[in-house]
Amino acid sequence: MRQSTTDERDHSPELRDAIQHTGYYPEVVADGVLGAVAGEQVVSFYVHHEPTFEREEVRRHLTVVVLTPTRLILAHTDEHAGDDLLPEPYTSTSTEAITLSSIRSVVVTRMVTNPAAGPSAAAEAVLTIGWGGVSRVDLEPAGCSDPQCDADHGYTGVVAGDDFSLRVSRAADGNDAVGGLLSFAASLSARTHPA
Repeated sequence: MRQSTTDERDHSPELRDAIQHTGYYPEVVADGVLGAVAGEQVVSFYVHHEPTFEREEVRRHLTVVVLTPTRLILAHTDEHAGDDLLPEPYTSTSTEAITLSSIRSVVVTRMVTNPAAGPSAAAEAVLTIGWGGVSRVDLEPAGCSDPQCDADHGYTGVVAGDDFSLRVSRAADGNDAVGGLLSFAASLSARTHPA
């Protein structure tokens, strides 16, 4: 829920503080995230803590997105109950590093309530980033306008690439969450446009 500004200094200390503020295994999360950052300058970041419901239990999930001068780092940390391989409860942290030159799209959707009243702060925002790592094909049977036609017209569909998407709202995530995500999105957009 917290993010940094995008001045020229390294924001690694603020990133650590934001991870610490979540209270969600901060040492484990920081170790995974900063390991992926690999000593690069932290230009901007966004930390999003969300609970998930699994059967009758609440599990927590933490997403950390970090912008460096050359890469976008995505980190996801989840907690798990013990299982056959690891009998004690554990966390898993997955990180992905994407070169900024690989990013194809940064899509920002803002939801503003009562738009007739004029400009106001967004109540919700969605950030979707695409770099071609994941593609989804939605297919459906094709048809024609003749209601009597029983020919096979094949399929029609859409190919969509949305490798990463994050939605936040003031109601669920707090007053600063939406502005923080929009600020991070602006920083990322500024660094991914063609020169």
